[in-house]
Amino acid sequence: MDVTDFPDDLVLTQVAWNATYIALAAPRSRDTAALRRRLLILSVRLWWHPYWETVPAVPAARSELRRTARVRGPVRDG
Repeated sequence: MDVTDFPDDLVLTQVAWNATYIALAAPRSRDTAALRRRLLILSVRLWWHPYWETVPAVPAARSELRRTARVRGPVRDG
């Protein structure tokens, strides 16, 4: 399995994590408690996703996932 063959749900979770992190880091963020909870939930989903059991080089794959998510861009509502 190629390290770039990420399941869509995993990439979308990473994209959502990135967007939440950016929102939390923004000056004068509103509802920071909800953002922190969302970040924690997304972190757990990323960490324990079944995909990681199929990859021999997990640290490299995690880095590639983050790069792939940055390229894909923010989650669009609607």
